[in-house]
Amino acid sequence: MAHLKAAGAEANKSESHIQFSQLAAYGAGGIIPIALFNIAGILVGLMGNISLGLSAFWLGVILIIPRLWDAVSDPIIGHLSDNTRTRWGRRRPFLLIGGLLVSVTFVLMWWIPKGEMVHSWFPTEAGFQAFQLVYILVALLLFYTSCTIFEIPHGALGMEITTDVHERTRLFSAKSFVGNLFAMSTPWLFALANMEIFKGTGGNEADGMRYVSLMIAAILIPLSFWWTYKLREPGFVRIKTQEKAPFWQDMKNTAGNKNFILLTLTIFTLAMGFNFVNLLGSYIPIFYIFGGDKVEGAYLLGINGTVWAVTGVLAVFPLNIISPKIGKRKTLMLAIGLMVAAQLSKIVCYNPNYPYLIVIPTMLLSMGMLFFFTLGSSMVGDICDEDDLKTGKRTEGSFYSIFWWFIKMGTALASFVAGALIVYTMFDETQVTKVDALQGSIRVIEKEAESLNEGNAATANLADLLQDAREKSTALITHFKEEVEKDNKNALHYESLIQLANDIGSKINNLNPDLQPDELVKQVAEIEKSTVALTQQSPFTLLMMRIVEIGLPVLLSIFSIFFIFRYSLTEKRSLEIKELLKERNLARELAGNESK
Repeated sequence: MAHLKAAGAEANKSESHIQFSQLAAYGAGGIIPIALFNIAGILVGLMGNISLGLSAFWLGVILIIPRLWDAVSDPIIGHLSDNTRTRWGRRRPFLLIGGLLVSVTFVLMWWIPKGEMVHSWFPTEAGFQAFQLVYILVALLLFYTSCTIFEIPHGALGMEITTDVHERTRLFSAKSFVGNLFAMSTPWLFALANMEIFKGTGGNEADGMRYVSLMIAAILIPLSFWWTYKLREPGFVRIKTQEKAPFWQDMKNTAGNKNFILLTLTIFTLAMGFNFVNLLGSYIPIFYIFGGDKVEGAYLLGINGTVWAVTGVLAVFPLNIISPKIGKRKTLMLAIGLMVAAQLSKIVCYNPNYPYLIVIPTMLLSMGMLFFFTLGSSMVGDICDEDDLKTGKRTEGSFYSIFWWFIKMGTALASFVAGALIVYTMFDETQVTKVDALQGSIRVIEKEAESLNEGNAATANLADLLQDAREKSTALITHFKEEVEKDNKNALHYESLIQLANDIGSKINNLNPDLQPDELVKQVAEIEKSTVALTQQSPFTLLMMRIVEIGLPVLLSIFSIFFIFRYSLTEKRSLEIKELLKERNLARELAGNESK
């Protein structure tokens, strides 16, 4: 037995330590499940509501449907990946195909057809909005299916690359590191999409996101070839002779593992709580801290997102110091504590007078999230080792698919609930889109006046442009009056908006197209600046947004702590299992060599 242990230590040395090239290639794969999932989950709901004017409730409904589809696709892809045998291994073909499909479907998601032809097919506003919702649903189904094809085998591969429990944490930390590095682009994408170079004159951020998505695809496509070429499957030599198992047998075995169920419930409960309010976290800086100014709000979201990503990147290093010292289970509880502290600090840090206080809870929350989800994936690998010792089979794909499905179900349920919560807070998306339309018409006038001021020939009739702005101003005032009639709770709020809108309407009516271009530019710029206040939501809406966004995650974190206290796979037991697997695998290898 002594010679087996000595030989085992030597044989597994290369499998235990991860080379930097493997670390980098595997970490790059974090762009899809961390960064792109974040972008789709936040910006589709945000832009669909405040840019396209679609119902937050129905956006929530269609965001949950792909998660229900994941209930089918995730386990199937996990099972297929476990039972695939090719010259390139059982995981790598999925990484290439999935990466390329994600690139294409991510672009399609933002190119919602519009124009006169589409409007002729759906002449009513309700019909056109229904078409947009259906298009978004189909695009999301394609996008998330592509993500599943990539992420389930990628996560399973992460559990196979090394047999060392702490190297496994290091590997998933690299995935978090790169994923969060790119995730910092999420809020900046909203800011980029708001730039005129992307959205065009009179366009909004939904128009700008079309071209921003092409930039992202241009980065992702070459990366898909790189990580497929670079990554290796060190355990495939042993696995390729493993007998293929029926689908339901794999699922039954996975669902019967007590530690796996407890870990999954821990992750699911907390993830659901924070995803309930993830979308509200984008509304509060825009509509509470900056009173509806989307440009200033987008800039703060960009700063805040960068702080989040940088903190997440840096948090990888203390995680890899703390976890080996106190164990994964205790570190997971520390992560939950950090997130609860972050939520409670928002009571003070959501402050319009000091907007950048928001970075304090962001740093705490980012560190806690990084610890929490990185350890979760690493601990699934430990559970796979425990299962291997018991059954003699490696089924990382099945375990990871069920684990990931629960996380995505939490996200989906949260998307539905988030939409319902936004409706409950009485957020007025019609107000926002009508103000957008008014601002767009004013910017077109300003652009034409600037062109005339530079000595260029007229490209449009200023009188017609002014008439368009007047009509949009009237439509906005009509909406405010309708809200006063049906909503007594916020009547005073809407009456103040009516007064402001009337003042702006009077200024538009008094604009003289025969003014000198420089004077016209000045007057139009002043009018545009004053329209920002028209997006201000009611005090009730802003209060309820903060109560829900702070309170719900704290409540569900309590349940998460209860589940992790019952998790029994300790650090000591994980190390024992590692050694037992080494001895068993080496004994099998030697027995196989002797039989040849």
